[in-house]
Amino acid sequence: MTPTSYVTSDYDRAAHGGTGAAKVAGNYGSSLLPGDLAHKGGYSDAVYLDPRLHENIEELGGANFFGITKDGRFQTPKSPSILPSITKFSLLELSKEFGLLPEQTTISVYDLDRFSEAGAMGTAAVISPVGSITHHGHKHVFYSETEVGPYTTKLYNRLTAIQFGDEKGPEGWAVDVPLA
Repeated sequence: MTPTSYVTSDYDRAAHGGTGAAKVAGNYGSSLLPGDLAHKGGYSDAVYLDPRLHENIEELGGANFFGITKDGRFQTPKSPSILPSITKFSLLELSKEFGLLPEQTTISVYDLDRFSEAGAMGTAAVISPVGSITHHGHKHVFYSETEVGPYTTKLYNRLTAIQFGDEKGPEGWAVDVPLA
């Protein structure tokens, strides 16, 4: 896990009232050009803002965003155009184990100063720490551009330990399947 940098995109990943919350090809094709532009600019990927106001964070590339506030809240964007993620819902639940208050809420790109740590979360990477987000030339650094924050590390380690069967998860998360 190494923190990486992201840049906001002027392109929309999903249309307002469209299929952004569904796993369909059209939701990914629209990310190819903005992702390429972000990579050419030296960033990991694009930050997609809401398609109406272009102010609220929706997703980071193909992953869900989370931020950990300085007052102990684990926040993820709430929007009808965000793909629901089992990883997101798992981390919302596990955040409570570390004394964080989980919340799905609107997250303005102009209010990033409230976050001490941030990350992209999804099935493939579990968590990819976000070192910074640049919006219209203004760069906001979270915990560090080179080191992973303590909550991000704890959440990653806890979820992957559950996934690999090294630790027991919350009740009902894992079910033994008898061999035939």
